[in-house]
This record gives sequence, structure tokens and C-alpha cells, in this order.
Amino acid sequence: MLSDRTLQQIRDAYARLSEEKSLSPRSGQRRMIADVAAALGRTDDAQRGAAVAVIEASPGTGKTIAYAMAAIPAALELEKKLILATATVALQEQLVYKDLPDIREHSGLSFDFRLAKGRRRYVCLSRLEKLLAGKQEDQPPLPLYPDEISPPLSAEALPVYTSMAAALAAGEWDGDRDSWPRSIDENIWFSTTSDRNQCSANRCPNYRQCSFYRARSALHEAQVIVTNHDLVLSDLVLGGGVVLPAPEDSIYVFDEGHHLPDKALGHFAAFTSLAASQQWLEEIGRQLARAGRELRDIPGLLGNVEPLPGLLQEIIAGLRQVQRVLDDLIDANQLSERGDQQHYRLPQGKVPEPLRSPSRDLSELFSVLQGRLGKLEEHLQEVLEAGHESVEETAADAWYGVIGAMLSRTRDSLNLWRDYAHGGDDEDPPTARWVELRSRAGRPGFNLRSSPILAAGLLQEHLWQRAAGVIVTSATLQVMNSFDRFLQRSGAPPEAVFRVVAGPFDFSKAVLSIPAMTADPGKPAAHTDALIGLLPQLLAEGEGSLVLFSSRRQMQEVYGSLAAPWSERVLVQGHFSKQEILRRHRRAVDSGEASVIFGLASYAEGVDLPGRYCNHVIIAKIPFAVPDDPLESALAEWLQGQGRNPFMEIAMPDAALRLKQACGRLLRTETDTGRVSLLDRRLVTRRYGAALLDSLPRFRREIG
Repeated sequence: MLSDRTLQQIRDAYARLSEEKSLSPRSGQRRMIADVAAALGRTDDAQRGAAVAVIEASPGTGKTIAYAMAAIPAALELEKKLILATATVALQEQLVYKDLPDIREHSGLSFDFRLAKGRRRYVCLSRLEKLLAGKQEDQPPLPLYPDEISPPLSAEALPVYTSMAAALAAGEWDGDRDSWPRSIDENIWFSTTSDRNQCSANRCPNYRQCSFYRARSALHEAQVIVTNHDLVLSDLVLGGGVVLPAPEDSIYVFDEGHHLPDKALGHFAAFTSLAASQQWLEEIGRQLARAGRELRDIPGLLGNVEPLPGLLQEIIAGLRQVQRVLDDLIDANQLSERGDQQHYRLPQGKVPEPLRSPSRDLSELFSVLQGRLGKLEEHLQEVLEAGHESVEETAADAWYGVIGAMLSRTRDSLNLWRDYAHGGDDEDPPTARWVELRSRAGRPGFNLRSSPILAAGLLQEHLWQRAAGVIVTSATLQVMNSFDRFLQRSGAPPEAVFRVVAGPFDFSKAVLSIPAMTADPGKPAAHTDALIGLLPQLLAEGEGSLVLFSSRRQMQEVYGSLAAPWSERVLVQGHFSKQEILRRHRRAVDSGEASVIFGLASYAEGVDLPGRYCNHVIIAKIPFAVPDDPLESALAEWLQGQGRNPFMEIAMPDAALRLKQACGRLLRTETDTGRVSLLDRRLVTRRYGAALLDSLPRFRREIG
């Protein structure tokens, strides 16, 4: 357990913060502080189980204060880094600019904190210098990626590059995109950055002035690091300790933690595009011809370059063979549609032999290419490490990042072809594999993808079994009064602390209404007509209303059929940015006008509209997922093959989670009240409806 001194420090810090900030006592917050402290007290004590806590904190609990109050003193005692990871930029900024400064000022706790960002958020000074030098010499710099054709520097870009260089030289800018005083076009910014494979690190002449490495160095001094889920997972995929501290030296807090399993899947997926691969391989050939001329004075280097053109042609021929196989393999009648995309999912994730054979060939060829490019990169690295001012070193420096980019693309492709060469035999659970169809110049093009269907094994290997401690928290970790869904998808250790802590909201102040309707959402046209007739009556009951749809088509049809005055009061997702819609909505309500937001799934989570800004949430129908996602389809297929029920294990829990998130938009403060209207009679007419209703907050119910 944590020492008595640390436990007393937690109690004293919480009491002081509550007093100085005039915070109301919250039993759920105190319970969560105790649970986090108890879980982290298991660190380095294998007999007491994993130092992991999975805590659902109901809205209004004040979970940020709760986990910070316990985890900061615990990490300091255990001499571990505390990494606070969020799923959204908004919460990340709130932690850095509001919550942690407040806690440090008013709790008496002494700690340093820093914000960790990915390399692409920082300017690369060497890249910037090359861009400016290329303009001065009237020749383009080497492209960031082999298939990126560098355009001449535009009149718009050059002043930005010049201003950046001047601000860096004067010490007026730290190289962080987020601290640049003006907006920057995405293409202009991207051209000034580098990735891990293009960076020569301490061999770079600008290493001491590098914005990224300065920021990274500051992380070593910080006791608390704020970042996002993606950066944590990227670091874990690389083995841990590459950008962030090593997992063994870290205590992680994943806020908005219900996103963790899905985000993990994205980081362990593989992808390649046949057309884009051929394009960048052809560009590699052109670049290597240029490299042969510019690097010819470096002894022994041409021996690594000369075999590559023939190898590249073999790979391109292999990709064309795969194109022909897919042309024959995929029948139009077997295609599934998702939005405006078509895809073909390989049953049970198994790669048929006609596709597996060329995949094996491509796996071997890409492996050879990786080896040769790796030797080329090592040779350039040796030249740079020699540290001599010479023509050879200048050329090596210019090409080091380009070869690194080639190597990065090669590794990504190799991962995909190795996976398809394996073919999916003896996998349990299986890997999902599918082919997307993209039209190019009137001819179908193919993207190949693969992904694990569950993140459980991956997170067990890279996170749960390695980290010093892990806290996962969110308002929506339990689904249908159980943690089973999170356990299945995340692989969290069953001996962890699992807890639900109550918030201060009185849900009986609000109403959950299911109006009388004859239309069933299973008949979309009739249901849409019913919504058009019913919505004006419902909207009159709120100053600020949020209407959530599961279908963009239905949202647009309902909006197009609304008569004045409601058609003039509705803000529709997609007409403006999310920030602008929320700003206009608040302004209208502040002016005493009724305002309505029409939104899809992204408005059912993370939207904070307290009080009059949202006193009526209207949910068009139960948000069952459309069965068009290849990953979810593969998971359902696997469950069905085991004699299990995918509807009960996937569709129902997922819908319950989305409903719970949507209902969470109503009460945002302890004084809020209002109404949730669910326009789907299946909640009272189908056998599964009762279970969905019971999973929602305990509003007063009005069933029409």
C-alpha cells in the first residue's frame, strides 16, 4: 500500500483544494480518490494483483480532480512518471491550461507538468532551412516522401517560411504549431515537419536548436505528462520509451477511456493501396537515379543503390499481379457498401490461395527492399557520424531523411503483405481482412486492409502487463450495468479494481419520454414522415434543443421538410464547423431565442451545453450500428461461429452505450433539468427494449 504519509498528503491536498475553491463535498469523488489510491498501492506487489483501476465516474463526479488528487502523490512516492492521456484535444487543453494549474495552486501539491505532442506538431529547422535554400537556389528541395512531387514554393508559402525562421532566430517562437500566432495552411505546415524515419536526431546540425527535442527533453524533467491516447499507443507500438517514458516507469491515466480499445485497434492495423504503392515505387526509382548521381563520391555507397531498380520493377510486377487476382476474385454481388465506399471482406479473415501466393512473393520482395534501404540508411548514417565538413556529408545529410521516408513506407507495406501471406490460418480470434474498391480513371483500384478484431491481446502485451499502473475512467465504461463489453474488448486484467462511482446529479429532475407513435424505424420512410410531423411539437418544449440522428439521410430529409419558424432555428451538422454551430447556438439562446442543433453521433459525446443551452435532447431512434463495418462484421462472424449471439454481444451493448452517451448531453450541472425524448417505440414493444431502458439514467419516465 501507499505509505501513511502519502495517504495523509492526499487527504490534506483534497481538503485544502475543496476549501480554497469552495467545492461542494461529493461522495463519488471521495470514493474515486480512494479507489485510485488503493489500485496504485498495488504497484510492485504482484501478490495483490494488477495496479489497474477501471472506474466509471457518473457525470458531475469531478473525475479529473479525483484521479489527480490520488495519482499525483502516488506517482511521486513511487518515483514514476504520471501520464494523463485524453481522447480529445478539448480535454487535453482543459487539463493543461485550467485543471492542473488550479490543482497545483490550491492543493499544496508541488509538481511539474508538461504537454507531450507528436513530432509533426513541431517545425523541423533543417527542413525549413532547406525549403528556404531551395527557393534561393531556384531548385526544389528533396521531397518529404518519394511519391510527393514538390511544387515550386508558392508566393503564399515563402513569407510564412521566412517569418518562421525569423521568429525562431529571435527566440520569439518555440517551433510548436499550436503557439504560432496565425493559422497555417495544412500543406505549408506539413512541408516544414519530419517524422521519426526522416530525422537524423543528434547527427542533425540543428539538433541543439530542435524544437521537438527541446520539448522532449523537458518531458524528462516533468513529473506529470499530459498527452493523448494516440501518442501513448504509438509509443507502445514502437516498444515503449521512444517518445514517452517507458511503461515500466509510468503510471497511465486514460480519461475518456471507453475509446481505448478502438484506438488501439487502429494502431495495430495494416494497410496498403495498390495504385499508390506503384506510384511511390516508381518515384523511388527516379529518386534513386538522382541519388546515384549525387552520392557517387561516397565510397561503397553505389553498391547499395545499383541493385534497387530491378528489385523495384519486380515489386511493381507483383502488385499488378495482385490487381489481376482481385479483378477475378471479387464479384460485384459480393460487395458491401459503407457510405460511398464498397468493400469485400474475406470470410473468416482467410486469404484465398490465389491471393496468398503473390502476397508471399511481395512479402519476400519488400523484405529484401527493406534490408537494402536499411543498409543504405546505415551507410549515410556512418558518413554523418564521421563529423567531417565535406561534400559527401552534405549530400548524405540531404538524402538521409528521404531514404528514411522510403524505409518507412516499405515497412508499412511489408506489414500488410506479411499478414496476407500468413493467410489467417490458426487464428483465434481471427484477424479481419478486407479489400476496398476505389475507382481510378474509370478502372477499379484496390486498397487492402487488415486489423485484429479485438484489442485485448494487444493491450495485454503492450500495456497491462508492462505499465507500473493504469487508471481508466469515463462516464460510459459500463454497458447494461456490466463491465463485460470493456473487458472483452480491452483485455483489462480481471483482478483490477472495477468501480462505478455516483455523481451528484438528481436524474429524477428530468424526464425520459417515449411519445406515442405508430411508425417503426424499421420502415425508414414512414419513420421520417412521423418525425417531420412530431418534431415541431417537441421542439416547442425547449429553449435549447439537441436532436440526434443515426442517419445523415434522415437528418437532411427532416431538415428539408421543416416549415418556418423551426427551419430558421435549426443548425445542421456539416453546414458549419462544430465550434461555429455551438457558438451560434449559445448566442441565440443568450438572446432569448429558441435554437436547435441537428447532429449525428459526434454530437452525442463530448458536447457540453449546460442549463438553458440544452434542456431537451431528442433521439430519433435506437442507435443500432448499420451492419456495414468490415471489422464489426468479422467480429460478429467469429461469435456466430462459436454459437454465440452477435446481436446480444455486439449490437445491443453498442446501442446501449450510444444511448447512454446521448442521454448524458442533458444534465451537465447539478441544477440542470429537462427532457429526453426517444422517438423509437421498439423500446417498449420489443423484448430487448426493457434492457436498454434499464441501462439509462434513472429519469422519470413518461411512456405514451
